[in-house]
Amino acid sequence: MLVLMAAVFTASHMLMGAYPEWSTGLGYVNAFAEAAMVGGLADWFAVTALFRHPLGVPIPHTAIIPKKKDRIADTMAQFLRENFLTPSVVARRMRRMNVAASAGQFLVNREGGERSRFMGGGAELIAEVLESLDPERLGLRVRAGLAGQLGKVELAPLLGGMLENLIADGRHRPLLDGLIRWAGLTLEDNEEAVREIIRSRANSVLRWTGLDSRISSSVLDGVYRLLAEVLIDPDHPMRGKIDAALIKLATQLKTDPEMQAKVEAVKMDLLENPALADWWMGVWERIRRSLIARARDPQSQLGGEMREAAREIGLALQADPRLQAQINRFARRTAVGMTSRYGAQIVALVSETVKRWDAGTVTDRIESAVGRDLQFIRINGTLVGGLVGITLHAIVEVI
Repeated sequence: MLVLMAAVFTASHMLMGAYPEWSTGLGYVNAFAEAAMVGGLADWFAVTALFRHPLGVPIPHTAIIPKKKDRIADTMAQFLRENFLTPSVVARRMRRMNVAASAGQFLVNREGGERSRFMGGGAELIAEVLESLDPERLGLRVRAGLAGQLGKVELAPLLGGMLENLIADGRHRPLLDGLIRWAGLTLEDNEEAVREIIRSRANSVLRWTGLDSRISSSVLDGVYRLLAEVLIDPDHPMRGKIDAALIKLATQLKTDPEMQAKVEAVKMDLLENPALADWWMGVWERIRRSLIARARDPQSQLGGEMREAAREIGLALQADPRLQAQINRFARRTAVGMTSRYGAQIVALVSETVKRWDAGTVTDRIESAVGRDLQFIRINGTLVGGLVGITLHAIVEVI
């Protein structure tokens, strides 16, 4: 446009001398072109002076942005701090957002794309976390945590209540039947050993007469018959005695300090037993390796389980207003707390980052962000200058 205006100015000036009769109209054209050149050059100078020295000449008050880079960084950081990272602004903004519902919609509706990457990334994160942690140290921590929690639990009253509930509902009967069958099978497997015990306790007369074998057979037959009767008859008196003994045990577990102390002592002995610690470490290592393998295997059910669990969570987040209110309140308080605690650090990070940029980087980034607008500033300056020139020429002609 500057070249065009310079050409129009030169041509109109030459034509005014060659054709005096057209001087009036050419005067307006000449005035427009002259003022347009001045306006375009002035705006070019002004815009260029923001970013660098025009034509490389170190004119005072030019290259403003490179020279004031640190001040610009502080101003930007202060603006960010005052208008975005204040607790009141964050709280007001978060109050308008339904974080829980948005998260629920994401978990329910996104069957692929970002949701799949999210699930895949979650499974990989689980695997990497489990691999990066020291298995022995983590196992010891988990064991110590479990032992600490179990140590705080009064086991005897808990067992007493459970046993009492089992007896009241009759849910102990299948277990009792299983124990009777187990006793019968165990006795059958060790029948010869039992016979030998009975014979060894018989006196020499019984052994000499052979009555020891008949006595042992009678004892075994009586035990077999008793076990069979108790197993078949749900109203057998032996069952009543067993139930009474179990009820007495449940009552003692709940109320007898001596029984409770014995149970607590057994519990502590088990928790401090090295064999139990070794067993737990083996169980934990198998669990850890299984989780890593399942997380890394694309065909594993872990991914499907994670997706289904995420979908269930999403549905709950969308359907439960109370849950939404709690999560939104937690998110709002968390954001406000982070703003209060780390807002100054975030602002300082912005300021220090900009300050670390070299002047050329700052200039290039700002200029590239508003480059087209800078061109239009120069174009508008050229056109506005031309219009001002025509106006001034017209005023001079009238006067």
